[in-house]
Amino acid sequence: MDDQTRIELEAAAFRTLREHLMEKRPDVQNIDLMNLAGFCRNCLSRWYQEAANASGIEMTKEEGRAAFYGMPYDEWRAQNQTEADAGRKAAFEKAFEENVGKP
Repeated sequence: MDDQTRIELEAAAFRTLREHLMEKRPDVQNIDLMNLAGFCRNCLSRWYQEAANASGIEMTKEEGRAAFYGMPYDEWRAQNQTEADAGRKAAFEKAFEENVGKP
């Protein structure tokens, strides 16, 4: 497989993952994704931002989130996220530190 085809397939897989998380399963909470998989929608938006920046495209954290979420993050949060209980928050702190680093 040539590099261009590989890149196109990777991009298609990313778009499908984004669509799945944003349109088919917005009920799945970011905290649960992070606790189970070590990444969440915010991680994906950060990776998108970091890729843009590495390519010489200036993009802020908020712009990366808006690009991934398709709307301002606070708006998506208000529509889709629920308050997590203490146990889920504690598990998140551990998962975040292990997968992202200390806040």
